[in-house]
Amino acid sequence: MLAIKFKRIGKKHQPSYRIIVAEKRSKMGGDCVEDLGWYDPISKKFEIKKERIAYRLKTGAQPTASIYNLLVKAGAIEGKKIAVHKKKKKIEEAK
Repeated sequence: MLAIKFKRIGKKHQPSYRIIVAEKRSKMGGDCVEDLGWYDPISKKFEIKKERIAYRLKTGAQPTASIYNLLVKAGAIEGKKIAVHKKKKKIEEAK
């Protein structure tokens, strides 16, 4: 199954990511099917190819949670953002 996900590039402590289409279980630095854009988390800038992303979503590629939130922010897809890092609920002690 294909997934739309991040591929990390850049130096140590200077992360930058490419938005790619690759196999769901492939390694983060592995081969990709298609390059769809980039994202810089330090400056919060990004660029995406909306037409190609729409095509890949139609053909069955699933975005990761972080990519989904980025696409919602860019206006490429509609919907609510997904909580990426969920906080665990504390279990109250039984009395």
